[in-house]
Amino acid sequence: MSDARSEMRRLLAQERCGVLSTLHKAHGGWPFGSLAPYALTAAHEPVFLFSTIAEHTHNLRADPRASLLVQDSDAGDDPLAGARLTLLGRADAVAGGEREQALARYLARFPEAEGRAAAHDFAPFVLRVERVRWIAGFGSMGWFERAQWV
Repeated sequence: MSDARSEMRRLLAQERCGVLSTLHKAHGGWPFGSLAPYALTAAHEPVFLFSTIAEHTHNLRADPRASLLVQDSDAGDDPLAGARLTLLGRADAVAGGEREQALARYLARFPEAEGRAAAHDFAPFVLRVERVRWIAGFGSMGWFERAQWV
């Protein structure tokens, strides 16, 4: 497990963007995918910076369940042979000291987002990982629970 966890965390740290899927509030809960740049908390949970007017923000406020798919961009020629993981959890806006820490981590990774972060309608969200689907390549895959992730 420790090797798999190390590889999952390496991939998550290496990449900078994934597909965030939420349950669409206005369309009967259909899955809705959004491109989502992310940073990581100390516990390796994704941090996003979302506007209050964004479709995925409306969805998360109605139902915080979400997933983030991250794939190895180096496997572009044969993406099914490359590593990928899907993090399942609940994404919520964070407040207080946690907000400041999450925002600092996000801005350290994406300094160009400082203007957006200062706008009154942007807030950091953290995906609290509950389960992980890991595919290391063809025929090498598995599910991992939160306790195995953090």
